[in-house]
Amino acid sequence: MHLFALGVNHTTAPLSIREHVAFQSESLGQALRDLVAHHPVKEAAILSTCNRTELYCNTDQPQAALDWLAQYHRLQLSSIQPYTYALNNNEAVKHAFRVASGLDSMVLGEPQILGQMKQAVKVAEHAGTLGTLLHKLFQNTFAVAKEVRTTTDIGASSVSMAAASVKLAQRIFGDLKPLKVLFIGAGEMIELCAEHFAAQQPAIITVANRTLERGVALASRLGGNAIMLAELPEHLHQFDIVITCTASQLPIVGLGMVERAIKTRKHKPIFMVDLAVPRDVELEVADLDDVFLYSVDDLAEIVQEGMGNRQLAAVEAEIIIDVRVGHFMHWLQSRETVPTIRALRDQAERTRRHEMEKALKLLSRGEDPQQVLEQLGHALTNKFLHAPSHALNTTTGDDRAALEALMRQLYQIL
Repeated sequence: MHLFALGVNHTTAPLSIREHVAFQSESLGQALRDLVAHHPVKEAAILSTCNRTELYCNTDQPQAALDWLAQYHRLQLSSIQPYTYALNNNEAVKHAFRVASGLDSMVLGEPQILGQMKQAVKVAEHAGTLGTLLHKLFQNTFAVAKEVRTTTDIGASSVSMAAASVKLAQRIFGDLKPLKVLFIGAGEMIELCAEHFAAQQPAIITVANRTLERGVALASRLGGNAIMLAELPEHLHQFDIVITCTASQLPIVGLGMVERAIKTRKHKPIFMVDLAVPRDVELEVADLDDVFLYSVDDLAEIVQEGMGNRQLAAVEAEIIIDVRVGHFMHWLQSRETVPTIRALRDQAERTRRHEMEKALKLLSRGEDPQQVLEQLGHALTNKFLHAPSHALNTTTGDDRAALEALMRQLYQIL
């Protein structure tokens, strides 16, 4: 079994690279089946978030998985390979444990990544691409994450992306109560952001979503209203704050749309946070004088506030993870010896059956049972010890000394 973790994250690749290798949730299952069916990959799971795209694989050829990642997204391998990493066996296990525990996140200790990893595992299970190795890996990963969360203060004083968005808006506008806020999308990240902004009691909260039903459901919990995403161009000018995070593969807020909104607002500023990967807002919007546009990477400085307390907890968490990695690798190495153990037992069983058949024939002919049992015991002893005895007698020099020491260990000879 060869375990690999492959991919890119916020520490190795800028947003402009990460958005090109992100996966849409609805196509993830088919992507996994394609990877396992047409490439030398036995098992696979894909974790795709705004900060990372990672493939966890059981494969002897990790490069094939990276080649597939580039091909799937219609990219030249050379354009993404400088930003990728490939971690094998114990390093891959440690990486998975650190990711789930929030130690590898942009926001140290943030809890959302654990839920995202659990969802990735569910998708892989449903797609049929999760086997013994990855099942055991993620089973241990979630147990380690729980241990880290419950025995350390890694999540204490953490500032989420949602909270950071509110803080940044307050730095720009001060009091948010007179302002009108628009949320584009209705997924988990938007829900978190909406809850944080709603706590500031803005004048108006509106949710724009592709399906009105889901938008209304979120808006009703916030005391706001909902519109269809198609209505966005005619309503954008009404809002002072725009938070967007959808699963769209293409920008849904274009330069022209924002220019028209600014003109209608008579150049009153708009604060925009684009938390989507790939991005929802066209890059050129950031060049407009009256727009404050921030991406997930732009929020990095704010989310580092309170880092001191979490750094101390991270040291404790790393110790826990190192111990658990050792336990997992012991299990993995024991799995690698299973074929040899099985072959050894099969060979012994064949010898036992052969000698038993001879003994039963002797008994059926009326031979003395005690003599038959004595012969059976001698025959089994000779057969089982023939191979190691022959090896010792035919080996010389240092090899013989090493083999003799090994034999004494195997047979517990003092």
